[in-house]
Amino acid sequence: MPELPEVEVVRRGLVSWVRGRTITSVDVMDPRSIRRHLLGAEDFAGNLEGARVLDVVRRGKFLWLPLAETADEPGPGDGPAARPSRPRVALMAHLGMSGQLLMQDSDVPDEKHLKVRLRLSPADGMPEQLRFVDQRIFGGLFVTTLVPTADGGPGGLGETPAPFIAEEASHIARDPLDPHFSFDSFYRRLRTRKTGLKRALLDQGLVSGIGNIYADEALWRARLHYARPTDTLRRADALRVLDAAREVMLDALAAGGTSFDSLYVNVNGASGYFDRSLNAYGRENQQCKRCADAGIVSLMKREQFMNRSSYTCPVCQPRPRNGRW
Repeated sequence: MPELPEVEVVRRGLVSWVRGRTITSVDVMDPRSIRRHLLGAEDFAGNLEGARVLDVVRRGKFLWLPLAETADEPGPGDGPAARPSRPRVALMAHLGMSGQLLMQDSDVPDEKHLKVRLRLSPADGMPEQLRFVDQRIFGGLFVTTLVPTADGGPGGLGETPAPFIAEEASHIARDPLDPHFSFDSFYRRLRTRKTGLKRALLDQGLVSGIGNIYADEALWRARLHYARPTDTLRRADALRVLDAAREVMLDALAAGGTSFDSLYVNVNGASGYFDRSLNAYGRENQQCKRCADAGIVSLMKREQFMNRSSYTCPVCQPRPRNGRW
C-alpha cells in the first residue's frame, strides 16, 4: 500500500504536468475503477470534460485535483483580482494497493491494466494524457465536493493553499509534513488514548500519513517500542517519535518513496528505492544497525501486529512491562 511519501512523490509529479491544463476528454475503460462515483461513467466524464485543473492537493494519503468548472474560469494562480470564491469540485484519486497515475504521450501504447484515460489540453513539451492504471483494482477515481476545513487552514499540501478539502478526506488529521500540523493538539489527544503507541500512530484521525513501514522506522529511530502506552508517554518522547516520523518520511521522499512492489511508480513510471535504507521494517533476524555500531549483538524481531508485522530491536527498543497493543 503506498504511504505518504509515495503519494507525495505522485502529487509533486502531477503538479508539474497537469496544473492549469484543461481536461478535454475522458475514457473509462473499466467502470470498476470509478465505482465510488455512484452516478456512473457518463456523469463522471461530464463533470470532468471542459474543467481546468487548479492544483494537486494531498492530505495524508488522500490526493485530489481541485477543478474550475470551465476552462476559462479563473483559478488561484491567476492573481487576487481573478480569484473565484472557491473551487467547488475535485477529482479524487485513491491509489489503493496498485493504482498508478501516469503521464503519457498519445503515441505510447496503452498499459495492460489501463482503467481511465484523461486527455489534457496541449502544453509545450508535456504529455497529452493522464492515465490511471490499476492491476488489483482496489484504487479508483471519482468526482467529489469540496467543503470548508474545520480549522480554517488549507485543506492539505498544495501549490496554492485554500481552506477547502475533499469531503471524503475531511475526517483525516493533518500529517507531520503539513506546515499546519499542531504538535500540541496531537499530544493532548494522544494522552487521552489508552492504547499502544504504534496503534495510535496508525490512527489517521489522530495523525495521518504514517503507515506500517514508516511507523516501524520512526519508532526505531526514536528508540521506542510499539506497545508503549500512550497515556504514559512524556511530551519529549512524543515529540521525538513525531520528529522521527517526519525525518524518515522526508528521507523516503528524497529517495522517491519505498518500493517493495514494482506496481508502485511515480508519474514517470519510476520506482522508489528507499527500501535500501530501512533500519527496522523487513529486517527480521538481521543485526540491529544501531546496536552494531555500539558493538552490541542484537537481532531484529518480527511480531504479529493488527494482522500485520512489527519489527523492533529487543535491546534498544525494549518492550515495556505494561505494554498495550
